[in-house]
Amino acid sequence: MSYAAPQLRARLPRIADAAIQRARLTVVPRPRARAARAPRIPFVMLVSAVLLAGVVGLLLFNTSMQAAAFRETSLENQASDLAARQEALETDVQALRDPKRIAHAAQSMGLVIPTTTAGVIDLATGEISGNPVPAQGTPLPLFPPPPSRPAALDPPAVHVAASHGVPDQDRGGSGPKLGDKHRAARR
Repeated sequence: MSYAAPQLRARLPRIADAAIQRARLTVVPRPRARAARAPRIPFVMLVSAVLLAGVVGLLLFNTSMQAAAFRETSLENQASDLAARQEALETDVQALRDPKRIAHAAQSMGLVIPTTTAGVIDLATGEISGNPVPAQGTPLPLFPPPPSRPAALDPPAVHVAASHGVPDQDRGGSGPKLGDKHRAARR
């Protein structure tokens, strides 16, 4: 080991001189200006185009969403209007189907309840079977009389005797009192 150390010391100045020679500063030639900028310009243009396309895309998307919202509101209003119209038409149909209205219209046209046998027309041949005659019945009963009230629903009147306008219970009398009849019925 001691043998390698003196050789290393002898070689050290030569290595240092070689390192100094290699480390000397030299002027580096200036790169071409166009060659250095040329690759950057297309990249900057590409990034700008992507950003611009993104902003325009977001703007178009937002606009289409707003248009769809207005269209939805319009269609909801139209649906509610149509639902109200359908309900009104159904109410009209129910009013037209009312049996009293139909009977009144039939009577105003001169229709009566038939009392004779009806005739039948064969549509293929046009022959009339039976002996039809014009109806001579009574007019249609549009407003039949209401049913009579049963007698059980009209009980006789109850009379309460009082002397001098005051019932017995108020004077402290011993006679039957007003509520005695009702209390006995409840038991």
